[in-house]
Amino acid sequence: MALSGQRVVIIGGSSGMGLATARAAAAAGAAVTIASSDQERLKAALAQLPDTCDGLVVNTRNEADIAALFDHVEELDHMVYTAGDTVRPQPLADVPLDTARDLFEVRFWGAVAATKHAARHVRPEGSIVLTSGTVSVRPTPGTALAAGAAAAVEGLTRGLAAELAPVRVNAVRPGAIRTPLWDSVPEPQRGALFAALADRTLTKSIGEPDQIAAAHLYLMENRFVTGTVLTVDGGAVLAAG
Repeated sequence: MALSGQRVVIIGGSSGMGLATARAAAAAGAAVTIASSDQERLKAALAQLPDTCDGLVVNTRNEADIAALFDHVEELDHMVYTAGDTVRPQPLADVPLDTARDLFEVRFWGAVAATKHAARHVRPEGSIVLTSGTVSVRPTPGTALAAGAAAAVEGLTRGLAAELAPVRVNAVRPGAIRTPLWDSVPEPQRGALFAALADRTLTKSIGEPDQIAAAHLYLMENRFVTGTVLTVDGGAVLAAG
């Protein structure tokens, strides 16, 4: 198995893309540690994973929590950061500055803190994979802050690839993916939204978490790829062009 004997840490690993990646990495032979901000979600996720997996509650807004996670793991081969929160489109003029700053806490500053502490423990042939989003290159009205956070992650990825070499640093840029972050949208509106989003892609489909997991495993396994932002969006960026 491609990741046999390796240790993978997934921050945001209790649901959606992170949980799918945990399953895929475990199936590929890795021992997996998942981190989540929610104890119940963490427990439910671990029940779906093999005994080679463990997990910790981690608040990505708290650097001490992140440091403790990597002290617990000690050595690792790959870190994947998929932690995110719900971002609702809103004109910048309507957003208080403190709220605007807060929108960067989990998706950008959490990734910074996770990488800072992971880098002290990851083996030289290992990798770090961050998460941005197609909003970085195809923003719509009301998404300026989300676009800024995603673009910041992509710039961070390139800078860290140069700084942390030979450890590889990459990012996945997902399009619309069917994850629990959409659960706040009630049915049938959610179904209509998915149909509209699918229609904006070349593949006429919504992405699934397993497809993002496959991208994560590719970036873990291919030792000749670093500083790359891998778009997995069904061709949505091209279709929008």
